Amino acid sequence: RPPLNGRALHPSATNNMRYARIKGLDKDISRLVMGCDNQTTMPHAAVMFDDFIEKGGNCFDSAHIYGGYEGGESGICEEVLGQWIKDRGVRNDITLISKGGHTPNCHPQGITEQLEESLQRLQTDHVDIYFMHRDNLDLPVSDFIDVLNKHVKAGKIKLFGGSNWSIERVNAANEYAAQNGLQGFSAVSNNFSLAQLVNPVWPGCVSSSDAESRAWLEKANIALFPWSSQARGFFTDRSGQDKLDDEELVRCWYSEDNFQRKDRAQELAEQKGVSTINIALAYVLTQPFPVFTLIGPRTLEETRTSLPGLDIKLTPEEVRYLNLED
Repeated sequence: RPPLNGRALHPSATNNMRYARIKGLDKDISRLVMGCDNQTTMPHAAVMFDDFIEKGGNCFDSAHIYGGYEGGESGICEEVLGQWIKDRGVRNDITLISKGGHTPNCHPQGITEQLEESLQRLQTDHVDIYFMHRDNLDLPVSDFIDVLNKHVKAGKIKLFGGSNWSIERVNAANEYAAQNGLQGFSAVSNNFSLAQLVNPVWPGCVSSSDAESRAWLEKANIALFPWSSQARGFFTDRSGQDKLDDEELVRCWYSEDNFQRKDRAQELAEQKGVSTINIALAYVLTQPFPVFTLIGPRTLEETRTSLPGLDIKLTPEEVRYLNLED
């Protein structure tokens, strides 16, 4: 079926999307990335994905574990995304991300098996970027670099990286790759937001919002694809010192420092005539290293309200002010 509006699918001439590139991938990548972890029905997903394309988006993030069927079997999110890509004929126009090797299958065999299943679900012979969804500290980094290079050589992935990997493990992986003439990590997908993570959202999660991680990302010039970049609603009216009904929000993001950051973001938002969450997104996009921000809108309105963050230019002084560094 064609898009609901009946028009051919292409970016609107008036979209405000921004783009950047990653070395090794010969295509522009939208700075906002559509997270596909919550799209489980084709009618709704097609409307969301069509709208994202029209707004200039061209990068989609999926994972083997997303979208469990009744009984716990995963896969429906990648199947829906893959069918939409086939229906619209946009595979060569988008950057496609998949993740695999989630605990307890974070080992070379698990990665290989899940990559093959993801490619079948997505109805493609390769993904542009592949992230290991977790790390396994019981295995040497060489095990992961070796198996991922095998899949690069086979043409099944172009670039790869780690989601929820520490600085030390990424450095070790890239050192091993360099010493052995192999491809190393091109990107990481850790949490990054103005609000710093207090407690992990899920077991094995890693955040890169702290000063040490930011300095490392800038020095390494490695691309970041951050999840929960808007702190899962912390910068909306869902959070507040007296709002305790959302247990995950309270456990993961509530701290005196984060509420102070929110107050400063509200102050800047009022000055610039935008919403507080737009300031939070602009903070992530203003970093001195390449950032491609994952968003997971569930409605067209949530996509629309994310876009103004692309047009906000924060000064270095404003960035330091937001992060309580002055």
